[in-house]
Amino acid sequence: MAAGAVVYTFTGSLADIDRGVYDDLSLRVARHPSETDTYMVTRLLAYCLEFEEGIAFSEGVSSTDEPAVIVRDRTGRLTAWVEVGAPDAERLHFGSKKADRTVIYTHRDPAKVLALWAGKKIHESDRIVLHSFDPGFIDAAVAVLERRNTITVSVTERQLYLDLNGVTLSSVVHDHPLV
Repeated sequence: MAAGAVVYTFTGSLADIDRGVYDDLSLRVARHPSETDTYMVTRLLAYCLEFEEGIAFSEGVSSTDEPAVIVRDRTGRLTAWVEVGAPDAERLHFGSKKADRTVIYTHRDPAKVLALWAGKKIHESDRIVLHSFDPGFIDAAVAVLERRNTITVSVTERQLYLDLNGVTLSSVVHDHPLV
């Protein structure tokens, strides 16, 4: 019998001063058996950093036609395609054609991720941005991860402050244009 998803809960708050977004967080995040904790934490941070009305986690790795995080307006129209990790160029091309905005958050070396897409056909690649974190930041968050978590996410001038289960971590959110 295959193992099922492991559900993590995150309760706390979000204060993105850069975008004027403030909200209480109460999230249940399912980690698929083939998904690493590192990927899941990056997906969680992508959700927080892109937080707006209509945001949701997709069905995750089991969904081939949706990104990790998706944003829809009130009519159901896809407004943001938010990928995590190192999606292939074809997937980015597809997402960029479907949504108004496409972004990627990665826990990997951004230079290596960007190299994967060099010379590949990606719709409106000049409008897509890869976001990364300081080396070791995601690993440090994973080290204090529990099944039930308290979290505070604050962003000011692209500096991310993460308090996870009483441990405070920080990282710059680095922006890497695709072209």
